[in-house]
Amino acid sequence: MTSSNLSIEQLASFYLSGIPGYEDVQHFIPIPFCVFYLIGIGGNCTVLHIIHTDKSLHEPMYCFLAMLSLTDMGMSISTLPTVLRIFWFDAKEIEMNTCIAQMYFIHTFSLMESAVLLAMAFDRCVAISDPLRYSSKLIPQCVVCIGVFIIIRCSTVLPVVLVRIPTFSFCDSHVLSHSCLHQDVILLACSDISFSVLYGLFVVAFYWGVASLGIFLSYAFILHSVLRIASRGGKLKALSTCVSHICAMLILYVPMIGLSLVHRFAKHSSSIIHITMAEPVSSTGSQLNYL
Repeated sequence: MTSSNLSIEQLASFYLSGIPGYEDVQHFIPIPFCVFYLIGIGGNCTVLHIIHTDKSLHEPMYCFLAMLSLTDMGMSISTLPTVLRIFWFDAKEIEMNTCIAQMYFIHTFSLMESAVLLAMAFDRCVAISDPLRYSSKLIPQCVVCIGVFIIIRCSTVLPVVLVRIPTFSFCDSHVLSHSCLHQDVILLACSDISFSVLYGLFVVAFYWGVASLGIFLSYAFILHSVLRIASRGGKLKALSTCVSHICAMLILYVPMIGLSLVHRFAKHSSSIIHITMAEPVSSTGSQLNYL
């Protein structure tokens, strides 16, 4: 058996380090994480229940909000089991296939979240720029098609690189700092990872980059339309319909940018800072490290 095959065979699993230096209190660390996760899941379930039961909310804006809640719950559920296994059961070993599956769901839901935010921005743009034809443009069938397109677009891009991971040889450390993320795993490989890195850049640019640009352009059109409204009350009313979307973007992008800055400019800071910030945003902030 060659050394390359040996290294692949030996790597049946990865190891998650948790938070180094805090082993004595590791059984208490997941309590705040669980509280945050439960608050997030409970809040999203409440949003879904209200939208489902209140027929007056069966409009495109609230349908997109429901999609956003589902993707957010998907990201939370993808990472919570790993957090509990590490801290409460000291089960730091994770099999490669399980790691790849978790990686797929974390990144896929992350891409879906950005796509739904773009759809919400487009919805607000149409509602404010062309309110008279809003109902005729964003009909229920159109909303369903947008949702299906988001699912297909975001769920089919990752297998191209994920199927390559079992073929890599890992001859150095097998330890990951937190949840299984593509960029962290391939950095442990001693094989040629140039394709994975370039493909990661493509995904970030084509998905997150396009979504961010689309949101920016949508709000440029929104502001242009709002400034054309004569009354001050009309301007405030139009802008107030964007508050929920703006809050959703801030909740996603502020931690993401903060984590990216910490990785970029505070690499030698305490590990608890990196891991605490990484868990809530999962893969989102770390993806920017490719840029």
